[in-house]
Amino acid sequence: MTGLRTAYPEMHVIIERVIAEDDLVLLHTHAVLEPGTRGQAMVGIFRVRDGKIVEHWEVMQPVPDSDVNGNDMFSTLTTPAGQSPDLAVSTAASKQVALAMFDEVTVDRDVTTFDRYGADPFYQHNPQSPNGIAAAKEQFTSAFAVNPDLSISLKRVIAEGDYVAFHHHFQLNADDLGAAVVDIFRVRDGKVVEHWDVIQLVPATSANDNTMF
Repeated sequence: MTGLRTAYPEMHVIIERVIAEDDLVLLHTHAVLEPGTRGQAMVGIFRVRDGKIVEHWEVMQPVPDSDVNGNDMFSTLTTPAGQSPDLAVSTAASKQVALAMFDEVTVDRDVTTFDRYGADPFYQHNPQSPNGIAAAKEQFTSAFAVNPDLSISLKRVIAEGDYVAFHHHFQLNADDLGAAVVDIFRVRDGKVVEHWDVIQLVPATSANDNTMF
């Protein structure tokens, strides 16, 4: 951190949303190293024990110059407005809905799950994903057809109120190092209505032996 501050003295980080459950805290942030640049979308996951942070996972992705949906990677478009979890919404119920959709898509490869658990306009904040249930179904149908050995290994789930986050390892095949991914879903009235994600390729080498997961 000292090195970053020295190299980028005007660096600033905006905390967009915080999701906490049990001993895990997820920070969805926008880090800008230099003024005037688009910066990085980042998710940091922290494990807290006895009042101290003891473990840390991170995924980061450059914010692109453009996107196909016009939504940016951070804003909240569904109502009620605001970035914080709505604690009036049942965490357990939100987790049940989001997990059902995630499992049925990634494990069962059943894209019709979006019809059951999603609600249009299904706002997307992935720069390459159009809004809407139909577009989500088409994206996954195409991905499974092109990559029959595609796998998604779920590592941890963090939920609070109407927000549910999944940290997972995405691989096109068994030989692919893959990508570390965090998906964040907003659940309202029993339906997934909005989606954010941050995606980072798993590097061939690492400064530690702990893996990204």
